[in-house]
Parts: sequence; structure tokens; C-alpha cells
Amino acid sequence: MNKNLLYRLYSGAFIGVCLLPAVLMPFVKADDSKENRVLSQAPKIKNEDGSFNYSILSDLGDYFSEHFAFRQQLVTADSRIKTALTATSPNTDVIDGTDGWLYYGPTTDDFLNIHTMNSRSIFGICHDLRLMNEYCIQHGASFIFTSIPNKNSLYPEHMPFNYSPVDAPDNYDLISGQLSGDSFYLDMRSALADTGSNIPLYHKTDTHWNDLGAYAGHCAIMGALGREACPAENWSVEANGRLGDLAAMIFPAEDAKDTQVHSDYQFTYSYQGRFKALDDITINTLCEGGEGKLLMYRDSFGEAILPYMAEQFASAEFSRITPYRLDESVFMNADTVIVEIVERNLPRLAQTAPFMPAPEVQETKTFFTPSVYAGDLTEKENQPVIDWSKIPVYIGQNGSYAFISGALPESFFSGDEVRVYLTAGGKTYEAFRASEYSECGNGFSAYIPAEQLTGSIEIFTQCADGHAVAVEVPSDKFIRKEQ
Repeated sequence: MNKNLLYRLYSGAFIGVCLLPAVLMPFVKADDSKENRVLSQAPKIKNEDGSFNYSILSDLGDYFSEHFAFRQQLVTADSRIKTALTATSPNTDVIDGTDGWLYYGPTTDDFLNIHTMNSRSIFGICHDLRLMNEYCIQHGASFIFTSIPNKNSLYPEHMPFNYSPVDAPDNYDLISGQLSGDSFYLDMRSALADTGSNIPLYHKTDTHWNDLGAYAGHCAIMGALGREACPAENWSVEANGRLGDLAAMIFPAEDAKDTQVHSDYQFTYSYQGRFKALDDITINTLCEGGEGKLLMYRDSFGEAILPYMAEQFASAEFSRITPYRLDESVFMNADTVIVEIVERNLPRLAQTAPFMPAPEVQETKTFFTPSVYAGDLTEKENQPVIDWSKIPVYIGQNGSYAFISGALPESFFSGDEVRVYLTAGGKTYEAFRASEYSECGNGFSAYIPAEQLTGSIEIFTQCADGHAVAVEVPSDKFIRKEQ
């Protein structure tokens, strides 16, 4: 056999191996259930409006890269080699720690204490939570806010050695420092750290806490409410009790089971209405032995804690809906409101205001309104002319409420402790500081009765040092937005 024939056979075999994933793609389907994401759909030649899809070649490339045959086996092999040889993860969403621990990549900034929110945003979040608490109290309901710590906040010892935090507070510390004196605030990081459990409260290869961690969180919440916790005991460890979501992301071909911790407690609550899984947007439960009515806004960490909370309340609604709904109708079915959010998502509180009537301000206040705002107004024929592009005011409709939101220029602020008020239809309301239109804490949002929005509105700030700035926004400057 001559060398040319060997070269041809070798080249043919090489090309055949390269083509094999594409040829077998229709017969070997990729399973996206393990990768914590939805794989791309097959591209179409035309868009929904009938126009030609000019990005079809790019879409085809994306589709092939996510669906070629044996993709998950090849990804798993690549990940095993890289984690074994270099102790690094090939997936930026997964951090390869020591002793088999995996961490969620998007928690890196929190762990390193970098890219934290500014003081104005932190004040705004705490201000909004206090308004929520006051509103719940006015309607005879208890309110609890808590943030579940990231896994590497509670178990930093297994993070790679090259992840070295700076000597500064993180977002959790900044918010906790401002809310530490508020009775509605529960410092979950301290509560979990104080359990002294010799069994880890979080999964090694999953983002979330295990059942024992969720139970510890449940005990802390019930303690903050002044109530007894679900009497779960006799905990046991199951070696292969849960598919670790982080392990599945880098080892998708493996049945990467994590340990789970179980109690022998027999739950008596029942689901009401349509129930498919614990990640449903809304879940309703009933329990004959429970007391009170619960509304709990939660994220994925709420899945494991749900059974314990459901067991202690006669009726409960667990919701993943945002914005959080706190209009008056809520209190017909809830005497306890809990807001739970994981540490890494705390910045979202600065972007989305709850659906709740803005508190009406009854007392008379004195405001100072300068005739010219530096950088925002110019003199023209002795009349101030406003650059409205610097003061965008968005108006929407949500049921019987008008939603007003926007961002204010820096000249309206002095320091970080700033309250924003709106006057419309002869009434004054205090606005939330959260706004999707601001990334630096200069936003505001308010739901006011729609009948009050009859013409122009006045927006003004009051700063802790006495500085106050106001501007009247005529209705023709409103930016209409669909809710």
C-alpha cells in the first residue's frame, strides 16, 4: 500500500469524523433540560411579518453549534479534561472550586466586592422597602424582606485561590447595614451562618440551598414573624438526591447527582388549582392545621422552602411575578407578605418598583425652586427653557392607576439620601426610587389614581441637607408607554 493511498484513507477518515456530528444531527437530539437554558430553534427563511430573514446564515450557525450530534458528550469530555488539568471551568457561568464544589459565575462580582451599587441606589432600595412595609402595616399585614446569600458568600472556603475579594462591603452588606434597625428586615446570611450545622446547607454542584438550608431559612422567617416553625426533624443524607444545575451545565452528558438532605416530616398541605412543578409562576396551597394567609414573592430559592411555609399557613400564594403586586386587593387574601430575593439579584430592586399606590403626602412642605438649573435650562427671552431630553417622564396605564416613571438629572440631587415627590391633580405623592430608566439611582416611579393625571405634574426632590429642586412637566412632554 503506497503512501498516497494511506494519505487518502487518513484524510477520508478525518473528514468523515468531522462530518459525523452534522450527518447524525437529525437522529441524535440534544437535551436542553440539563443545561439550564433553552437551545435555539431551527431558523426560518421568513420572519413573522413575511419579510426575508437576512440573518438566516448566522441563525443556522447558532443552531448547528447547539444541536450537532454528540454535542453534550463532547462538551462533557472537554470540561472534564479542562477541570482536571487546569482547575478551571470552560463555561463562564460555572466556577470550578475545590473539593468538587461548583459556584455560579454571575456571583463573582458579589464575592469579589466589586461593581457594587452606589450609595444613592442603596438608599433608594431601602427607602422603597420601607414604603412597602408601611403600606402593609396600614392594611393590618406583617411584612418581611430577606435576601438569600449566594453560595460563595456562605461557603467561600471552596472558591479558587485566585478569587481574592477586595476589602470593601458588597451589595448585601450595604443594604443590610441600612436595614439592620428595621423590624421587617431579616439578615438571612447571619441566620444561616449561626445554625452551626455540620451538614452543608447548600448543594456542592448546584446553585441553591438544600432542604436543610431551606428549613433553616424557614425557621429564621417564622422567628422574625414571632411564630413557630414547621417541626421537621430526623434529617438524613441521600447521596444521589438531586441533579446539580451547575454540574449539568458543564457535564451535560452525565447524570450529575448531588446529595440531598431529607426530614421524615409528613406534610399535610395541598395544592390548589393547576399545579405542574415548583417553578410555576404562581402556586396556591391550603393547610388545615395552618394559621393565617401568606403571600410570598420568591425566586428559585423559594422552591425548597415552599413546603415548610405552606405547612404553617392556612392558605398561601407563592409568586414569581414581578413587579411585586401590593395593591389593596392583595390584603383580602394575605395577612403576611414576604419578599425573598437571592443576593446576586439585589440590583434588580433598583430597577423595578412594586405595583402599589404611591403614598399620598398630607402634611404641608416648603420647597425651593430655582429659576435655572445648571446644565439643564438656558435663558431665552427671560424665560427658562428646559432640555426635556434630560428629564424624561414616561406615562403608562395599569388598571385604574397611571404609572409615572423616569430619571432626574444630577442637579436635582445633593447627596444620596433623596426623596422624590409628584404633585398631580392637586395631590402630592411620594415616589418609589426604583426605575428602569436609571442606572445610577436617579430614578423615580409612582402609581397614582388615573383620574388625578388631568394635566401637568410637578416633580421635586427633597435632599437630606435641605436642598430642594422642582420642575413642572406639561402633559405634552409626557412620553406615552404601553404597560
